[in-house]
Amino acid sequence: MGERLIELTVDSPALGGPSRVALLTPRGWERRRPGDRWPTLYLLAGGDGDHTTWTTMFRVQELPELLDVLVVIPGMPLFGFWTDWWNHGKQGPPRVRTYFLREVMPLVERDYGAGTRRAAAGESQGGFGALGLTARIPGLFGAVATFGAPVHPIRHPEMWLSGAKFVGVDGYAIFGDPWEQWQVWLDWDPFRHAVGLRHTPVYLASGDGTPGPLDGEDPEPHIPGTEKWVALADDDVVSITEAVCAEEARVLSDRLKSLRAPVTTHIYPGTHTGTYGDRELRHALPMLLAALRGRRRR
Repeated sequence: MGERLIELTVDSPALGGPSRVALLTPRGWERRRPGDRWPTLYLLAGGDGDHTTWTTMFRVQELPELLDVLVVIPGMPLFGFWTDWWNHGKQGPPRVRTYFLREVMPLVERDYGAGTRRAAAGESQGGFGALGLTARIPGLFGAVATFGAPVHPIRHPEMWLSGAKFVGVDGYAIFGDPWEQWQVWLDWDPFRHAVGLRHTPVYLASGDGTPGPLDGEDPEPHIPGTEKWVALADDDVVSITEAVCAEEARVLSDRLKSLRAPVTTHIYPGTHTGTYGDRELRHALPMLLAALRGRRRR
């Protein structure tokens, strides 16, 4: 994976099987001594669970700003939503948040030099995970960034249930039925826990669903079950998933501003399948790095 990239295999009781975690190591890491620690940036995978997107498509290893930062990039199950699944009331694996909090983080902090100055970013479901963890555990991360993420999913439950079904996952096993298990949905919703973000710099980025400069040539597939939102969308919207993410980002941004939280919001032309996470990570890096250095950007 390159001289700075290391791939770990984690035997995860929380997931019920193995998972992969990539480390982008900082300068001098190979000569580390017991007790050496580095500021740590966690990059969370999107709904496909593929952690390698950060190193293959977004090429984070080429960012000079990260030469002195340990970057931890865990994978997750397909459409795992960085959530401990409800599993129709039975709980149990996959417990994706438990995997991150109780397995990945302790492992890298114990054995691989990860420090307690942390920041996090995520694309799509990874953004939901990074933001939700930060909101529920204030102080876990010094700053957080999301790119094209569902940040208020109970507002559009049909979208996320339909998306799960489209890729062959039982969406009702993740959060339950939004009308019968609405408390489960609320419990994981970052908007519900926005108060926990009052003192954490947040970067919310999303395309608006219209064609943008970084989109691929192939159109986004139609997801059965999203017809309501397609009908309500403006005529120039070609990505209903991203348009919904933008709406959720705007609503959360307004809520954070009402709390006087340090939030930056960037809504731009673009779709859910474009490569905007690459660009937006670079936009968010100064904020993330400021937190890792122990100071807040003004």
